[in-house]
Amino acid sequence: MGIEAVGWFSSFILLLTLGTQIHKQWKTGSSEGVSQWLFLGQITASVGFTTYSVLVGNWVFVVTNALILVSALVGELIVLKHRRAERRGARGEGPLPLRPAHPRS
Repeated sequence: MGIEAVGWFSSFILLLTLGTQIHKQWKTGSSEGVSQWLFLGQITASVGFTTYSVLVGNWVFVVTNALILVSALVGELIVLKHRRAERRGARGEGPLPLRPAHPRS
């Protein structure tokens, strides 16, 4: 278990780092300076690495790469949301309302 503990600890640190960046991106409401290609590349690589990890039976990397894939998907969705909001702002449309303008009776 000692060797696997190194892998699980490293996985935790990597995922914590990625999660912190995605959380910051979400909280600031901006994806300025974040390349959309970063997440598309990460998604592609994570699918490949997850598949490889399953094939060789390394569960530390199966879990790590699957969670990195999830973080890439979330990051990509945030970038798309921010870019759409920026385009609306540039056209003077403003952000989408979070609730309907008129409550249902």
